[in-house]
Amino acid sequence: MDEKVYGFMLLLFVGWGIFFVWCLIKYRAREGHQAIYAPVQAIATKYIEGAVLVVEVFLLFGLSTPVWLAYKNIPPDEKSAAHVRIVGEQFAWNFQYPGKDGKFGKTDSSLIGGDNPLGLDPEDKDGKDDIITVNQLHVPVHKPVYVEVSSKDVIHSFNIPVLRVKQDTIPGQKIPIWFEATQPGHFELACAQLCGLGHYRMRADVLVDTPEDYAKWEAENAPPPQEAPAAAAPENQPAPEKK
Repeated sequence: MDEKVYGFMLLLFVGWGIFFVWCLIKYRAREGHQAIYAPVQAIATKYIEGAVLVVEVFLLFGLSTPVWLAYKNIPPDEKSAAHVRIVGEQFAWNFQYPGKDGKFGKTDSSLIGGDNPLGLDPEDKDGKDDIITVNQLHVPVHKPVYVEVSSKDVIHSFNIPVLRVKQDTIPGQKIPIWFEATQPGHFELACAQLCGLGHYRMRADVLVDTPEDYAKWEAENAPPPQEAPAAAAPENQPAPEKK
């Protein structure tokens, strides 16, 4: 539907452009011609102008704007998208990836510490394969990325200018956004909200990887599998009594 609408609007744009150039050439100033300033009295012209106005208003407000809003407000399919949780704090960005199982581990603010910036619950099996990074965001190219942003302390602003992505992160709220990078590269994420004395250094690297590089990065940064505890040796059982 949206391709047809945009195609029709492109046709109108080209048509009006050709008409405009034709008017410039036909009615240019030259010797032997005098401008006529009296308005055209033909009734048909007024009807044509009115019809064109109605059609273009309908295209803009009846089709183009609703189609664009619907397109931008429909989140990507969760099964086909990459998922990342992002938590801002003074003055760093924390990223959580769900690992191979596709499930995020539970977090608890009481568990937050120097080696556990998100408070990941070590007892939760869904979090055993989660990848945690600080100030380094990896996303695959040509794949929708579904992001959930929040904040530990004050309002920050998640901003990747090259991807035209910007969203405030608010304490106590998890706000979903999504985007798709169209070319690999190394870009910058910066906080766009004054958040304290260290605001100037609240930056992170955004690395848009090819599918192969992204899979390699996941494999290299995945937590090592935890070995199951060895079964306790059976206690010596007393020999059965002889009858």
